[in-house]
Amino acid sequence: MKLTKIVAPLLVLGLLASCTANLHTIGDGPKGGTVLKQKQWYVLWGLVPLTQVDTKTMAGDAADYQIKTVYNVDDVLINIIGNYISVNCRTVEVTK
Repeated sequence: MKLTKIVAPLLVLGLLASCTANLHTIGDGPKGGTVLKQKQWYVLWGLVPLTQVDTKTMAGDAADYQIKTVYNVDDVLINIIGNYISVNCRTVEVTK
């Protein structure tokens, strides 16, 4: 019973956090279904970026594409553990 009271709220928070997304459409938007993903890592709870994701390089020569920045379920799980050492991440997806 006590385990359910702890696990259920954590599952709900994880599911809600994974719905957070920012979408940017360049040109007319994606024409195909090619999706490229990269993790963007931060330290000091998101204040200092460790990696730079270059979406223009990911898009290549495509003129029409979509950039989606999202906290997936795996990002949330990594961040739960990583926040203890001030490291977190998010996923950047480019759809061409």
